[in-house]
Amino acid sequence: MDMQTAPVPLVTDPRRRLILFLFLLTAMFMATLDNQIVSTALPTIVGEFGHLERFGWIGSAYLLSLSAVMPVYGKLGDLFGRKYVMITAITIFTVGSAVCGLSVSMNTLIASRVLQGFGGGGILVSIFSINADLFEPRERARYQSYSSLVLMASGAIGPVLGGTMSDLFGWRSIFLVNVPIGFIVLAGLITMLPYRKPARKPKIDYAGAILLALTTTSIVLAADGTELFGSLLSPASLGIIAFGVVCAVSWVFVERRAPEPIVPMTLFRNPTFGLLLICSVTSGAIAIGMVNYFALFLQTTTGLSPSMAGLLFILLTGGIVCGSLSAGRLISATGRYKPFAVGSAACSLIAFATLSQVHAGTPVAFIGCLMLLHGIGIGLAQQVPIIGVQNAAASRDVGAATGAVTLSRMGGASIAISIYGAIVAAKLSHVGLSIPGVSNIEQLTPKMMASLPEVTREAVANAYAGAFSPLFMTAAATCLIGLTTAAMLKNVQLPGTAKKLDPTTAAHAAE
Repeated sequence: MDMQTAPVPLVTDPRRRLILFLFLLTAMFMATLDNQIVSTALPTIVGEFGHLERFGWIGSAYLLSLSAVMPVYGKLGDLFGRKYVMITAITIFTVGSAVCGLSVSMNTLIASRVLQGFGGGGILVSIFSINADLFEPRERARYQSYSSLVLMASGAIGPVLGGTMSDLFGWRSIFLVNVPIGFIVLAGLITMLPYRKPARKPKIDYAGAILLALTTTSIVLAADGTELFGSLLSPASLGIIAFGVVCAVSWVFVERRAPEPIVPMTLFRNPTFGLLLICSVTSGAIAIGMVNYFALFLQTTTGLSPSMAGLLFILLTGGIVCGSLSAGRLISATGRYKPFAVGSAACSLIAFATLSQVHAGTPVAFIGCLMLLHGIGIGLAQQVPIIGVQNAAASRDVGAATGAVTLSRMGGASIAISIYGAIVAAKLSHVGLSIPGVSNIEQLTPKMMASLPEVTREAVANAYAGAFSPLFMTAAATCLIGLTTAAMLKNVQLPGTAKKLDPTTAAHAAE
């Protein structure tokens, strides 16, 4: 089978391969960190530039441009080779970071974040595609567990690191620090990463790329409809939804006829690909999408300070570390990934179903245990969708398949963030002025909450707990979808090495 006759690894020297992998992890850490690091610096930025009504776009602009270009980068890597596509992405990201740090207004900062996202999307896709060139399938499972670990760890420590750097060196430092790191990574990849020329002549599907970018943009904007346009049912929101549907239908029509489609429709002939995309969407929704809401939950319902709440994230990150490293080694040893997809969704389902019943005053240790369980669940299946689709796709389509999965994960996170925010805002809006001494509950900072009288503080905590209960139930329902999807996966076994793989095993693995 084409998908199983993988070429010889790009780099055979183990030491050189490890050094290259560390450069790739550094690039990935930069790109993923910038999705979260800006959150704690936002009040400082707004204080300097004003335009409070636009501050949400500092984060949304990055996520939007990052998601839109992911599949395009995956396809470009298949057509032109991974090395120069990755170098281009890091260069764009580094330039974007420098411009962000030198911004003179809110509008220039938002525009710079778009540029930064164009590079970040390429980094997130290309690293997994290069891993597919560097490592054989089973060995890849172990190394991609480290990649997934970086993905989640950066999300967990981003808010803490952003706040600390902003306090010590100013908010511009959180962007400018990427510049020297970017140059170091570029130098390492230019000198150490070999170039593997693709066997086919490049034919770029420009129409498919544009339509997919417009479709992705429409989905993200529609999910943010409540914040941007006041209501999901406003004329602007409905117009964007209709535009997105037209773009999606047109994209499918174009991809079926394109000689080199951005996402080959043949991938969907294998049901495993579609199921893994759903797993990836749910994973993004409950993992990446939940980070900021855990922080808000801890600070509003338990009375923890921002720094103490950040420390509690060590349990979440520790669970991710344990789950990801264990799953990587076990998948590498057994060649099977389905059990980890099922176990992951089950752990997070139990955690969120229990959290939905938590009230203000619940012992912090108990909440910490649930965060640990959720972290283990995240870690168990972080690399499963990518490993699964890379095994299911033909070798010529690995980049496109990887881009599609990475996009679905970030898309799931973006949509979930908007849904979670709408749930909390809707519940808190009913509180109104019912709490004495609190004119606007949403404007309360942790410091302000700590200074409130005990009775008032308890009332605020109970109001937030009531708002988070439906949010956690929504997350649990998402986990249930992921669990059902994971249970439908075929229990395939990854090949060991291309040399040892006999035709019978190859046929079985391709099922």
